[in-house]
Amino acid sequence: MGQRYTFNHLWIIIIAVAVSINFAFTFGPGKRPKADTVYNRKQPKPQKNSYLKNGLATGTMPQIKPSPYANIKPTIPVPADKLLSNVQIFPTTVSERDQQINLKYMLSRNTNVTIKIVDVLGNNVATLFSERVDSGEQKFTRDLTSYRLTSGFYFLRVMVGTESVIKRITIL
Repeated sequence: MGQRYTFNHLWIIIIAVAVSINFAFTFGPGKRPKADTVYNRKQPKPQKNSYLKNGLATGTMPQIKPSPYANIKPTIPVPADKLLSNVQIFPTTVSERDQQINLKYMLSRNTNVTIKIVDVLGNNVATLFSERVDSGEQKFTRDLTSYRLTSGFYFLRVMVGTESVIKRITIL
């Protein structure tokens, strides 16, 4: 136990000597501390028209300049080469007595359009439309009774060039 005490005590003495030597070299006789190490710096006096007085806000606050970006509204970038956009299908739920589907979409240029019904596993059930279509807003209506679809979920896939949009429909 005595050996452990002297070992720990020795390390404390070595650290204390190192710290005192450091202070002796830094603040020795005739040496002043460097200006950048002074911690008690004088604070500038507040101006007469300042809105802070003794740390409390008085008077008017300084004007805040509007940001140069304040009037810019965020926009979602749409690629210029996008062929197919704004695909809408209605109704999304088709009943047995009224099996008619309506589709509205926008094309940016003349291109081939293919509309297919696909089951949940991705198997092609029926091809509703496959022709070349002019640019602009297009409307498509088709009666689904001739396809004899069973009740369940299906997907309507609209393919234009390399782009495709898939919308879910429900057959009751």
